[in-house]
Amino acid sequence: MPGPSARDEAAARRTTSTTQGIDEATLPADGIVGPVEVGSVAHGGHCVARLDGRVIFVRHALPGEVVRVRLTDTSHASFWRGDAVEVLQASPGRTTPRCPVAGPGMCGGCDWQHATPQTQRELKASVIREQLAHLAGIDVDVEVEELPGGTFGWRTRMGYVTRDGRATMRRHRSKELVEVPADGCPLAIEAQPNPHALAAPLGPDEHLLRVATSAEGRTSVLVDGVLSSGEPELVEHAAGRDWRVDADGFWQGHPAAADTLVEAVLDGLAPEAGERAFDLYCGVGLFAGALVDAGVQVWGVEIDKRAVELAQANVPQGRFTAGKVDRVVRRMPRATDLVVLDPPRTGAGKDVIDAVASRNPRAIAYVACDPAALGRDLGRLRKQGYELESLRSFDLFPNTHHIECVAICVPAVVI
Repeated sequence: MPGPSARDEAAARRTTSTTQGIDEATLPADGIVGPVEVGSVAHGGHCVARLDGRVIFVRHALPGEVVRVRLTDTSHASFWRGDAVEVLQASPGRTTPRCPVAGPGMCGGCDWQHATPQTQRELKASVIREQLAHLAGIDVDVEVEELPGGTFGWRTRMGYVTRDGRATMRRHRSKELVEVPADGCPLAIEAQPNPHALAAPLGPDEHLLRVATSAEGRTSVLVDGVLSSGEPELVEHAAGRDWRVDADGFWQGHPAAADTLVEAVLDGLAPEAGERAFDLYCGVGLFAGALVDAGVQVWGVEIDKRAVELAQANVPQGRFTAGKVDRVVRRMPRATDLVVLDPPRTGAGKDVIDAVASRNPRAIAYVACDPAALGRDLGRLRKQGYELESLRSFDLFPNTHHIECVAICVPAVVI
């Protein structure tokens, strides 16, 4: 999971460099400090608190609360990490986590189960606003949109570590394991089999267990990357098409995610028949297929060769190339009308952004799973003459700090 943002770390360094504050030698034996007042939310699923001038990034807390903190990492000169283990003054946005292992020192999968759904979305909106303001110089109103289905029972792809015939997950920032509840992870969709039943035959050794369930309710199980049951491919339905996806390949985890993102991209780009488009980081061809159905000529690029094979099968009307996007884009036409960018969490980066801008598209749709990467790349697009026309944000990952955005950029108007 991401750590503090560059801005958070810089602020921490400034604070600790000008204060004497508390140090490791004076810490209580149990590592619990406070009380401290919790400040603003930071990127990565934690909030900022200060103790005698020392910055602490605190999980399981909410802005405005007064808490005691068990320190979990004091190895950094500029900041420490910790868990809120006692809440002395609670936020109105606090709620009791549904999962018994969603708390301090336990499973690292959920960051915000202790916050109401509305509070979670407000926290995520705050992070997006802060990252875009700091990294791109863009001030924008942000509303995180809720997806249908509620905040539990939405995840169609699950990963576990099995040990002693039981299904577990990692503790936050640790290799230690925490057994999931007897009836399974509450984020998993109901159609998935109980993970402990899948783990039971695997014996005492550790194994990686992956469970993928399609929209049709078909489930495939992989153990250490090898298919154990089900089919090697699943069929998903989105954007009016069927999509072949490998059981261990990438597909959005929320059942409503694919349709939601396609709708946002098409609404933002407003494609017209006969236009040309690049679909960069195209995966199995989701956006390419939607653009082809709108009458657009599409060239998709994806580093994963198997994903490209599936894209070609899923969207035979498109053209697809396997390779690193920053290299392949150099060989692509010098002009295009539209671009879709759906990069990994690290973002597209300077070379890809510059190459895209040099093609002078009339609109760019940037699908982002990390607000910091989005901020960096939008900042670069601004330098290349593009401005943010619209931004939509979606709570595709309830109870976690993760968030998905669709940013539409167009050539800046010269006055």
